[in-house]
Amino acid sequence: MANLQVALIQTNLHWENKQANIRMFEEKIANAAVKGGLVVLPEMFSTGFSMNPKEFAERMDGPTVTWMKFIAAKHSIILTGSLIIEEEERFFNRLIWMLPTGQYGIYDKRHLFAFAEEDQHYTAGKNRFIASVNGWRINLQVCFDLRFPVWARQRPSVDESGSRGDSEYDLLVYVANWPERRNHAWKTLLQARAIENQCYVVGVNRVGDDGNGIPHSGDSMIVDPMGAIIKTSTNEEAILTAQLDQQLLADIRSKLPFLRDADKFLIEP
Repeated sequence: MANLQVALIQTNLHWENKQANIRMFEEKIANAAVKGGLVVLPEMFSTGFSMNPKEFAERMDGPTVTWMKFIAAKHSIILTGSLIIEEEERFFNRLIWMLPTGQYGIYDKRHLFAFAEEDQHYTAGKNRFIASVNGWRINLQVCFDLRFPVWARQRPSVDESGSRGDSEYDLLVYVANWPERRNHAWKTLLQARAIENQCYVVGVNRVGDDGNGIPHSGDSMIVDPMGAIIKTSTNEEAILTAQLDQQLLADIRSKLPFLRDADKFLIEP
């Protein structure tokens, strides 16, 4: 398990303008200089947090997923972020996990933000998605999922002898359009998820006003397994980079084996 390089792209988004956003991210990714690492884009990175899926949804063979394949291969990176996807006449706020080989995984946002009527336009996902790269296990989630700790909770495995493994994943990723007016919750919960799950946490958020005039302060964050902030940025466009240290993670879990005492939770489908 080698160290993992991550880059978070915190930026303003061009409201419901796919072409402008793709051009912008193409330039920013080229400047991120994280060959072989993970690049994380915000929630609905191609449109902003739009409630107009009929107009902006794409299929999985559409131009934005095709662009993600091209960019991941060109820069030898793993690229992730969510966009609006249509499938079987339903719309999803879908996170794409794109490898440089063109292989990909998906996670459909489970907790839809009813306060903004997201649940009226999109279909909720049912399954978590934990990716694996270079020995790292990465739990991928979207924005409002952050408020629901059981959904993110480590679920240690049990082997044939009945012994419990310490952890299910090593890094928890949130992509978001989280408004400035509730940024205290965003910052607090990112650190809480790291502490309670003894994992690194990455949260990437946008800045600037969206098409509804709602301001976003960013506050993107890279947090270590003790809850300490490694990198953060507020109210500005920024690319946050860090090397996640596998030895630090292993040492914390070894010296403080709290996950072994964790409660078991059942998630209703």
